[in-house]
Amino acid sequence: MHEKRKNKRLPIKLKLEVSNLFKQDGIHIDALDTEIEVFDISKAGIGFMSVSKLPTDYYFNATLEFDNSEYIILSVVKILYRTQIGDYGYRYGCEFIGLPSMYDHVFDEYAESLGDDAEPEIEVEQK
Repeated sequence: MHEKRKNKRLPIKLKLEVSNLFKQDGIHIDALDTEIEVFDISKAGIGFMSVSKLPTDYYFNATLEFDNSEYIILSVVKILYRTQIGDYGYRYGCEFIGLPSMYDHVFDEYAESLGDDAEPEIEVEQK
């Protein structure tokens, strides 16, 4: 199968909390306090899993901190798709909105630090 992604996905283990979701037209969903587990990341976005069913086409603010870097990336993330996985919950694909290219080196350094382990290993049971 031909890979269509412009940016290589890198495995990562981050736990974040989504407190609020919003849309550009002013619609807000507040007080969610939903934990998510980020399993891969690229310059374009993140993949995560959650037990909560979050709506697509909504945005949230994310603070990302890599183990190998002193940088903290603050970004807006848009939820693009959701897939139910087994009994766990849901798998999500998201894109970064307006992430400046000045952070590209952080992703490059992270990929370099992973070496041969730079392919995400995610095993999920599709329902």
